[in-house]
Amino acid sequence: MFLRTRADGSIVEVLSLPQLFDPFAASVQGRLHAGEELQEPEAFVKAELIFPSGELLPQCWLDPHYQQP
Repeated sequence: MFLRTRADGSIVEVLSLPQLFDPFAASVQGRLHAGEELQEPEAFVKAELIFPSGELLPQCWLDPHYQQP
């Protein structure tokens, strides 16, 4: 799955979808898509990622207590 960073709009390929969907994981392993060479995997804070359309990630992916008032 591809997401964008909020800061500069760089494209990030998410390498672990279960980690992305886990609300207890604050970061996700991904790879920047910049230039012609394949970049090394690194950790990205999920709160700093958005969908390519500009939409925010679902709250249930970010907050383990999203259903509590």
